[in-house]
Amino acid sequence: MKVFIVLIGFLFVFHGVIAQSDSSSNAIADSGKAKIQLYKVVKTDGGELVGEIISQDSREVFFKTNDGREFYIPQHSIKEIVELDAKEFNKKGDFVGEEPFATRYFISTNGLPIKKGDSYVLWNWYGPDVQFGLADNFGVGLITTWFGAPAIGTIKKSFEINDHAQCAVGGLFGSGSWGNFDAYGALPFALLSFGDRNRNIAFSGGYGLVSNEGNSDTGVLTSVAGMTKVTDRVSLVCETFFIIPQAQNSTPIALLFPGLRIHQAEGKAIQFGISGIFIDGQSFGLPMFQWYRAF
Repeated sequence: MKVFIVLIGFLFVFHGVIAQSDSSSNAIADSGKAKIQLYKVVKTDGGELVGEIISQDSREVFFKTNDGREFYIPQHSIKEIVELDAKEFNKKGDFVGEEPFATRYFISTNGLPIKKGDSYVLWNWYGPDVQFGLADNFGVGLITTWFGAPAIGTIKKSFEINDHAQCAVGGLFGSGSWGNFDAYGALPFALLSFGDRNRNIAFSGGYGLVSNEGNSDTGVLTSVAGMTKVTDRVSLVCETFFIIPQAQNSTPIALLFPGLRIHQAEGKAIQFGISGIFIDGQSFGLPMFQWYRAF
């Protein structure tokens, strides 16, 4: 019952978040018709500036920030100039930027794809999780422990339904590796998500198989997860799982992962929270610590 109440509250919160995303994006887009395009200037020293480009040439950029300051930036000190989209601003018009690790929550994923050529490693307390964007809508990865066993391969194909909806199909396939070559498992899944790279919610489901030395078990897994970027440095993340084993006398399991993601610098973030595990009328929690690093 506790998990159900939290889940319902979670859905209401993210319903409001997505509604806010639509209204804020439209408001900024409408106001943008009377204003010029805004840009983010990423400097070679890691600094970032948001504002208006008044003029530029081969030597320098004449820049005006959102707070009204005007100055020249030498071209040699500029790493990148990024055109900003309306959805990178909150309802108040403050810049929050695009969530660089928007495709992931604590464990599961959503319909947003890793961009082609992008890759990252997610360091967990139990081991690494490496993901690669092979194409704009196709990614693969590898999950394992610090001991290299088990080893799990991941695959995901994403499809864009419209500007605020996506779906994906994929799977996790692994074995006990050197620890137990007789053990293997698979979890094909499908999901539907709504939102963008700053605010989104995802509904997913899969059917898993685990086998060890001829003994196998199957089960249904469903998940609801979401995130919203509240400032340019902080994102709220929440994820729930329901595991329903198919074997007789097996007990369903519910998991809840609320937490924060803090962006340290370009391509770097830490994520922490508390995992609540509910089984057979009992519950307990475990801390979650994760480090994101793009490469």
